[in-house]
Amino acid sequence: MSQSPGKLSRRTLFAGAGTAGAVATVASLMPAVQPAVPVVQEPKAAPAKGGGYQLTEHVKRYYKTTLI
Repeated sequence: MSQSPGKLSRRTLFAGAGTAGAVATVASLMPAVQPAVPVVQEPKAAPAKGGGYQLTEHVKRYYKTTLI
């Protein structure tokens, strides 16, 4: 079963076509690379009465779990 180097067999041709089709499918499913746009977030304003800590029910429950 030796083949001459210049002759393509049917098996090689279909394998190549299948590979090319798979590569094209994967390439079409990949998302396009888009440049990242930096998002500028403005800092929050400080609370008017000073301090931003609030003692809520959630915080109170947490403190109860830390008691020994």
